[in-house]
Amino acid sequence: MMQRRVVVTGIGVVSPVGTGIKEVWKNIVAGKSGISKLEGSGYDSLPCKIGGYAKENNSRINLLNYFSQPELRSMAPATGFALISTKQALEDAKLDKMDDSTKNVTGVAVGMGMIDLEDICNTYDALKKGYHHVSPFFVPRILPNMAAGQISIRYGLRGPNHSVSTACATGVHAIGDSFRFIRNGDAEIMICGGTESCISPMSIAGFSRLRALSTSFNEDPEKASRPFDKLREGFVMGEGSAVLILEELQHALNRNAYIYAEVLGYGLSGDASHLTAPRSDGTGACSAMERAVKDSKILVDQITYINAHATSTPIGDAIEIKAIKKLFAFYCKNIAVSSTKGAHGHLLGAAGNLEAAITIKAIDDGILPPTINLENVEDNEINFVPNISQKWQKCNRRIALKNAFGFGGTNASLCFGQYLDK
Repeated sequence: MMQRRVVVTGIGVVSPVGTGIKEVWKNIVAGKSGISKLEGSGYDSLPCKIGGYAKENNSRINLLNYFSQPELRSMAPATGFALISTKQALEDAKLDKMDDSTKNVTGVAVGMGMIDLEDICNTYDALKKGYHHVSPFFVPRILPNMAAGQISIRYGLRGPNHSVSTACATGVHAIGDSFRFIRNGDAEIMICGGTESCISPMSIAGFSRLRALSTSFNEDPEKASRPFDKLREGFVMGEGSAVLILEELQHALNRNAYIYAEVLGYGLSGDASHLTAPRSDGTGACSAMERAVKDSKILVDQITYINAHATSTPIGDAIEIKAIKKLFAFYCKNIAVSSTKGAHGHLLGAAGNLEAAITIKAIDDGILPPTINLENVEDNEINFVPNISQKWQKCNRRIALKNAFGFGGTNASLCFGQYLDK
């Protein structure tokens, strides 16, 4: 029996570089940055004062344009972002009017890396005033699976209902798990990705104490996130959501759906090494990529682009390159590697899925997204697509890896390919 094939038929995005995949892709290809100064006096005493707010038409997105006040009381902002991107993705895939039988075979896998810490702080302050000041929606707002739950309820979807929380690998794990659900016959369609909305003085303070954030570019925010550059010093926190519609190939063909790309494989590994730092020899990252390639049933030399996890930290970026070199060896001269976090920052649990959406658009359009703010490269053996987008060099099939690594040593890699009717 032939293995079921899985394709991408819809994309929805809320991000620091725009809302909707068309706006996001246009800004990414143009090398625009969505990083700005953080708003509010709570950041005045903190070493990091910059971040990537979710934007729409160059302004911070207003959830009241999408939801009523009563609706917003019952959901965290991250859930709101996920619902917006889901609506876009379903409309993009022309699945916004499903019949009952389709709803029965459609599942949801949307994860979250962190809950909104401000919700915790505000509720603690409310409790000091008295028990009755605590919102009855407090618990539903902070449960990490509520975005998936709200999506399932809103659209009446009765397939697998799944949520992932694996730090910065969340979005890629959610997509990979969904890929396997469809391949294994548990669903015909999966709505999958991640969402995050945790920019607050509490989270910025916490990551600053870890010395994980950029602090030297507070007066020049757009230059702060600089993957692979010699002056990189830490990541810039972003927020938003990206949702993909994955679909079994024949199901998509039967309804004449547009196919962006095919999901070829998925690999996972654990560093088993350190709470926050990647394994120094790169073997954890290398194993995830190697397993994704093996799952795809392709050869390493068929991959010509890697969308890196690279967050703009001194250690992390260097180790990822070490892992890539270990796996690709002398084929490194044939691949391009870029990180779009220079443009949108690090969306934590929503990073891998946003970057997966960008990778899929790169495959679809044949354009490699740039690594912006890359002014001084440490390694000249690899094409990092510095500052300006490039045409994908001619090859038999455009195939890419998307990496995501998280605290606790969790690693994931997805392999996407140009859809070919083979």
